[in-house]
Amino acid sequence: MASLLYRHTILDHYQNPRHFGKGGANARTGEASNPMCGDKLTLYVDADRTGKIRAISFEGEGCAISMASASLFLEKVVEENLTFDELHALPPVYIYELLGVPISSARQDCALLILSAVKKIKRS
Repeated sequence: MASLLYRHTILDHYQNPRHFGKGGANARTGEASNPMCGDKLTLYVDADRTGKIRAISFEGEGCAISMASASLFLEKVVEENLTFDELHALPPVYIYELLGVPISSARQDCALLILSAVKKIKRS
């Protein structure tokens, strides 16, 4: 039953992604793509001098797993009020726990695409 709930959550975040849209003029960006399946996304992060994230969003297109993981991830980042450094330190298991379903090795790149985008944003 729990697996069905998680599948519903993934579909909901895929169809209605949270924090979806272009970032503001001050946002730093990180782009990531998965050439194997065509997923691509751009992450926008606006943080103040102390590293506190003021705004975060993403744009892109891809499969249900890549879009849902980005949406779930950003929702959790906002909910937990993470700093830019904390965002950079998050491990892949963080994404897997958010998705709540086993991710096959063929789909891991899709699930972790948002973390790839995070890693491409330079800390300043």
